[in-house]
Amino acid sequence: MKRIITGIPPLTQLPAGSVDTHMHVYAPQHLGHPNGPKPPLDFANLDDYLSLQRWLGLEKVVIVQPNAYQTDNRCMLEALDQLGNNARGIVVVTPETSEEELLSMHKRGARGARIMELPSGAVGLKHLTEVNAKIRALGWHCIVQFDGRDMIEHTPLLNQINDTYIIDHGGKFLGPTTPNSSSFKALLKLIDKGNCYVKIGAVYESSYTGGEEYTDVAALSKALIKHAPERILWASNWPHVSQTIEDAPNDAQLLDTVCSWIPNDEVIEKIFVTNPHQLYDFT
Repeated sequence: MKRIITGIPPLTQLPAGSVDTHMHVYAPQHLGHPNGPKPPLDFANLDDYLSLQRWLGLEKVVIVQPNAYQTDNRCMLEALDQLGNNARGIVVVTPETSEEELLSMHKRGARGARIMELPSGAVGLKHLTEVNAKIRALGWHCIVQFDGRDMIEHTPLLNQINDTYIIDHGGKFLGPTTPNSSSFKALLKLIDKGNCYVKIGAVYESSYTGGEEYTDVAALSKALIKHAPERILWASNWPHVSQTIEDAPNDAQLLDTVCSWIPNDEVIEKIFVTNPHQLYDFT
């Protein structure tokens, strides 16, 4: 059984060059790391994603190293080899990763490092500054994921990063949160520093009101988009491994829902094309 990757297309007509800035890919020859969750090998290979890409009207993609493979970046790098200049990668970098390995991954399309302060994350926030220092010379950035309710607690650490970085999944507030909350206001202050992007994706993981409208996360996302549209990215988070096959969102409906939070075509162009093209050097 596979998750939906074709069907009625979205109502939204995405602009040319649109980028999905966060998805995961798996392959049967890569069985996963013993410290990570089991790879969903039955439904989430690169060919499946390319079907989804065509269905949604996307052209470019940023592949993010999944927790299932922990520090073994081979599956993601092999996908980059197949996709060429239409793809970029976010790998896992540790304090032990060599400069030679970083250079090799850069040549294959890697442009960032994943930091995840949640269960099964391979590298957590305690290594953020060290990893950021290792990747700086290559012009890479860190993408950071944690429970947004801890935004104030993590702000001093994040303020030590003067390079570009991304906060995943709209801040991922894993508890009821409003735009007036102190934790959300702390996120806006981080954006105002000028080097922080926020990625809107996986809204189903933090919504308490649920789909298809996700009204609680919609309020946060609308506030983010209004505050700094030049700092917002969009992501499918395919293949939605936090959900069962039955509960996974319909990607076309989810795309339409998120786009309904964006005020006009000009801002859609920024979020789907201009911002990710600048950040990932797509040509």
